[in-house]
Amino acid sequence: MLDIAALTYRVGGRVLFDQATATIPEGHKVGLIGRNGAGKSTLLKLIEGRLEPDGGSIRLPADVRIGTVAQEVEGGDQSPRDLVIAATPPSAIDDWAAPARAAQILAGLGFDEDMQNRPLSSYSGGWRMRAALAAALFGDPDLLLLDEPTNHLDFEAAAWLEGFLQRWPHTIIMVSHDRDFLNSVSTGILAVERTRITYHRGDYDTYERRRAEQLRLQAAEAVKQEAAIKHMQSFIDRFRAKASKARQAQSRVKALARMTPVARIERDPAVRFQFPNPEELSPPLIALDAAAVGYTDKPILDRLDLRLDPDDRIALLGANGNGKTTLAKLLAGRMAPMKGGRHAPGKLRVGYFAQHQVDELDGSETLLQAMSRALGHKPEQQVRGRLGAFGFGQERATARIHTLSGGEKARLALALITHDAPHLLILDEPTNHLDMEARDALVEALSEYAGAVVLISHDRHMIELIADRLWVVDRGSVKAFDGDLDEYRRLLEGAGVPKQASSKGAAKAAAAPPPPPPPAKVDVPRMRRLARDCELKLKQLNDEKAKLDQALADPTLYASNTTKAKDLARRQGFIAAEIATVEATWLEAATALESAGAA
Repeated sequence: MLDIAALTYRVGGRVLFDQATATIPEGHKVGLIGRNGAGKSTLLKLIEGRLEPDGGSIRLPADVRIGTVAQEVEGGDQSPRDLVIAATPPSAIDDWAAPARAAQILAGLGFDEDMQNRPLSSYSGGWRMRAALAAALFGDPDLLLLDEPTNHLDFEAAAWLEGFLQRWPHTIIMVSHDRDFLNSVSTGILAVERTRITYHRGDYDTYERRRAEQLRLQAAEAVKQEAAIKHMQSFIDRFRAKASKARQAQSRVKALARMTPVARIERDPAVRFQFPNPEELSPPLIALDAAAVGYTDKPILDRLDLRLDPDDRIALLGANGNGKTTLAKLLAGRMAPMKGGRHAPGKLRVGYFAQHQVDELDGSETLLQAMSRALGHKPEQQVRGRLGAFGFGQERATARIHTLSGGEKARLALALITHDAPHLLILDEPTNHLDMEARDALVEALSEYAGAVVLISHDRHMIELIADRLWVVDRGSVKAFDGDLDEYRRLLEGAGVPKQASSKGAAKAAAAPPPPPPPAKVDVPRMRRLARDCELKLKQLNDEKAKLDQALADPTLYASNTTKAKDLARRQGFIAAEIATVEATWLEAATALESAGAA
């Protein structure tokens, strides 16, 4: 599918890729990994053809269709559904099922029926990016390129995307720093490291184990070779001048010259986080008593009876738009309750990391200036020490903020919000700009931190390692969920809406959600026509699938015509996806008819 040969590419005099070579087989789902700034996004642009290499080549089949997520989606009168349907793949049999498939993908990414038909101009940039992702998925390309596809998604939408990509029949290359996402989706890992790229079959955990073993063996070989070199050099130095040993000494000189040195592993400097621990406060840190919070006169969350204690580690779950960030702001004291009460000790200090906090840093300041201002202009040595606790050394401390990478800015923002040793850390998607190593460092720092933590994240790995309780924000209420993420996800996949239960300790039972609206009147004739059309379509698709299965079962096909075999396999994957879509539409129509007593 994709062949990268001796790729060289430079940016502003810096070499990103130097003779980089890799081959990606057709149908593989590839996780593209590497440290921030290693060149992952640049590699995607080179593959797409938006950038030209300085040397080498990137070869793809001539007729390959590449799908990407638009970097920007302009607001306008066009709806998300219209945007997605406009990406109808040219290979589609017909477009009769396009609206249903578009709605299915948009719903998985968090757009309910009303949201699917509202103009894009009414959405934030993050939601417009979701619509662009839906359009890329709907387009059914041969090669799908995704750059951090979960960054604008909540846990629920990320879980849906994970399942969708697992069933994807074509090739995917995706940049991601979410190890659980990579483990679930990827069948191979493309690692970018020190201007080279290497392809490894298997998921991320398999790659990490093999990489660790490779580093261990290489380090051991380097030590062994250094000992041999030292021994030979000692012999040469001792006997070079002796006639009886001159020949042996000269032989060793030649052996040393021929020896290819095994380089010791140069590890990248470790990323560090070190949160200062606060003094103890008596529980509770925060108590909400019949509180409501929202904007203007309309509450988003109501009848909140919740309690936070000093040792709490809580993750907030729930689809975007349900009020997770609003609850975080209420807990942080950034919003006042519209009614009810928020009670907290006067000495309580809260560190609040907002989703867009990185973008609000003053780029003209140096790191020293920003931290000095946060610390109330303490002595420079103390300011530098605080920056050093987050991995910013002497030289980096004088850099302008606008020169930092996204990951470095996130680290600086975390250093700034924790300068006064907060009793409570509230982190709203803190990992969006962090690479794998930085995420691991953040998890380690939070594990050692003595204060309370409230976390909003789509990163399952981080939630599982940090949170010991889950709160679900849904339909205007907040309730503790008595289960783990596996149970929560099963509920999402099964019923669509997770059950909620009262907490075993800290949280009181919140008010019951409002009753569901009465069912809409079913258009029986239309549903009957839709069900009948689906049944006819399913027969047609299943007949074609049976013929494809029979053709692909013939072993002589692969020896005589590999191009035809690939075309038939691609068609088989498309038909299988189409069958799943039509079956879902038929089930919806049949359920509607049954509810109307017209089945």
